Amino acid sequence: MSTPARPIHPATRIGHVHLKVADIDRALGFWRDVLGFEVMQQREGAVFLSAGGYHHHIALNTWESKGGSAPAPGTTGLYHVAILYPDRTMLADALRRVQAAGIRLDGASDHGVSEALYLRDPDGNGVELYRDKPKEEWPRTAEGALSMITKRLDLDALLAERQ
Repeated sequence: MSTPARPIHPATRIGHVHLKVADIDRALGFWRDVLGFEVMQQREGAVFLSAGGYHHHIALNTWESKGGSAPAPGTTGLYHVAILYPDRTMLADALRRVQAAGIRLDGASDHGVSEALYLRDPDGNGVELYRDKPKEEWPRTAEGALSMITKRLDLDALLAERQ
């Protein structure tokens, strides 16, 4: 294994994710109508969605995928897009939206550093909806190293969160 390059600047963030979808209207039914992203711009074969007025966090297009099918299991590609919510209350709201839309969860986990819901969009793309726990609550080893876990997330306790 080679020596790693110097670390990337800590202020660097993932700006947006651009997904190929089979049907724009069907995809909007999930990303806009269920999760609540706002349409910033729509043009032939593409739509750009945002949280809070940014130019776009998620882009959807049918340029190479109109009417296509999801990749077969066991192939390479996107594992999931992770949507970070600002707090537990907003994650609970996201769970309520998903349940109201009749979307099945693939899983729900407490990772010690975060709480996460896992599901799929209508094109089979993995989606993680999560919130980070405060850094001072992150599990650590006796030596102080990060020690993430995976245990079942209590969905009833999450749903008890109120806005």
